[in-house]
Amino acid sequence: MNMQVGTAAPQVPRSLEAAGLPPVMMRDIALKTIFRTNVRLPSEIGRALCLPVNVAQELIDALRGQKLLEAMGTLNGIDPGTEMPYQLTDTGRARALDALAQSEYFGAMPVPLATYREQVARQSVRNLTMTRDRLDAAMGHLVLPNALLGQLGPAIGAGRSILMYGPPGNGKSSISNGIRDALGDLVYVPRALEYGGQVITVYDPIIHASVEDNEDAPSALRRAGMRFDPRYVRCERPTVVTGGELSLDMLDLVYNPVARTYQAPLQLKATGGIFIVDDLGRQAEPPQKLVNRWIVPLEENRDILSLQSGEKFEVPFDTLVIFSTNFHPNEIFDQAALRRIFYKIRIDGPSQEDFLKIFAMVARKRKMPLDQAAMLHLLKVKYPSIGNVFANYQPIFLIDQMIAICEFEGIPYQMTPELVDRAWDNMFVRDGMVVH
Repeated sequence: MNMQVGTAAPQVPRSLEAAGLPPVMMRDIALKTIFRTNVRLPSEIGRALCLPVNVAQELIDALRGQKLLEAMGTLNGIDPGTEMPYQLTDTGRARALDALAQSEYFGAMPVPLATYREQVARQSVRNLTMTRDRLDAAMGHLVLPNALLGQLGPAIGAGRSILMYGPPGNGKSSISNGIRDALGDLVYVPRALEYGGQVITVYDPIIHASVEDNEDAPSALRRAGMRFDPRYVRCERPTVVTGGELSLDMLDLVYNPVARTYQAPLQLKATGGIFIVDDLGRQAEPPQKLVNRWIVPLEENRDILSLQSGEKFEVPFDTLVIFSTNFHPNEIFDQAALRRIFYKIRIDGPSQEDFLKIFAMVARKRKMPLDQAAMLHLLKVKYPSIGNVFANYQPIFLIDQMIAICEFEGIPYQMTPELVDRAWDNMFVRDGMVVH
């Protein structure tokens, strides 16, 4: 995949004031971090707080002025020209413990929500230019009709919601992954956000694929700090995939009562990327109810979240939402909900010609020799029995079944009418009552 690094990077804060956080919050996070991690040198403190060294030094000086931190240099005979180590005073340790009792959060300084909104606008998924060549390159491993790419391209370029529907096993999930690959550039994900004095953690290594330098390297953060605000992580555009397990509470802030911090919901973690709701209609929540939750975000590009106190606040909603379902949309949505989903794209099974292309491609990849008699048996005998309805998953299924039989029987990989019959029997459940 060709990575493009065209997104404007968040500017490095050159002072404590430029970091945009309440001084008390910065003080407490610094004290907690020094207490918990035992960092001593300004470069170590800056790395732990994700601040440039000069800003970390400014914070250290402020803490010394408040008698919360003291220099250790005179005690240890530090040579001139090297970094001066610091430690918490008794007052500093007491304040750190008080702060930890209020919130266990320590480490990276958060990014103010207002500042993050500006970064989201700079790296918006709606700023992307999608071309046929770019989409075709990302979907090159799939056999798709040209007309389908012609529908998908404008939808992705607009960065608006997409509903893909059609019979199961025809690659809706693979197409969703291809769309993710087509996005191709990078975004900056905050490690944490600050709103109203509360910390909301955002960066999630399970969801976000970092393209940072090795973060453990001593000079990595300093180098990164020269390029962009180190409170962010440079990542591939994120993709969040949910299926039947999706519930409405997964779209709310998650409060940790022990740490007294919040974790961003899935759609906020997906900012600048894709949120895929796979198998819509298989969730415990009715599909109409799930889509109703998305109405404001989809129409107004903003989402409403709630703190434990009940206070509601706005966060940017900059995500390409892809709904994928095996149901016909009219079965699971009313017309008002369908109106709010901008693109509805039907994904049908392949034609016989495309089916044969997929079959040959899979056979070549699996090193299974094609056999004319077996293929004629498949097309003239087996498929007419199901009305010649082809699906994209079937070539992989049938070939893998035949491979498993060959390995069990101890014979070279081969394709025969008999093996086709044995593989076919595992693809469908036979009709008839089961006697208990």
